[in-house]
Amino acid sequence: MVRTAQSLHEDLDALSCREEAFARVIDTHGRPEPRCSEPGATTLLRTIVGQQVSVAAARSMWNKLEAAFGSPPDLALLLKASDEDMRAAGMSRQKAGYIRSLAELILSGELDLDRLPADDEEAIALLTRIKGIGRWSAEIYLLFAEGREDVWPAGDLAVQIEIGRLLGFEDKPSEKKLRELAESWRPHRGAAAVLAWHSYNSSVL
Repeated sequence: MVRTAQSLHEDLDALSCREEAFARVIDTHGRPEPRCSEPGATTLLRTIVGQQVSVAAARSMWNKLEAAFGSPPDLALLLKASDEDMRAAGMSRQKAGYIRSLAELILSGELDLDRLPADDEEAIALLTRIKGIGRWSAEIYLLFAEGREDVWPAGDLAVQIEIGRLLGFEDKPSEKKLRELAESWRPHRGAAAVLAWHSYNSSVL
């Protein structure tokens, strides 16, 4: 789990023994704090609403969605809502389609967020059946909403940049290369991602 300080720090200790660059990050910037999201449909709805818009715009859109469909938004109402209803709540036609996809999968029982498969790849495959939820979004959900220890978002640009910098690459490694590099960090790759973000954000301040 990467949802508690103790479990995250245990993973970071194990990683520091395997990779000197990680130990240097901790010496320089200290240990990152756990990052947590609530498991369930609301977090995935927020992901959809926040795609490709600013933080301020996402907040405004979310407030409109809650005002129209409840707090948190009622999936049954969302599924029945017309495009006009969705547009009045600040949702584009595309986002409305994504939201209906999520609501339909959950309400039909095809997707049970309380009982996702223990295997990470199987869980990712289920989550990406939701329109608008790609592999990266599914990985972020599993990492922060479920605290899965070994989820590795190798497609994340900041992770690619920072791992490349820490390991002395001239250019950021590709997603494929990053997955290969991280094999030796199992089963602590989630903590490696959290540490990479921590180092990246600390370095750009």
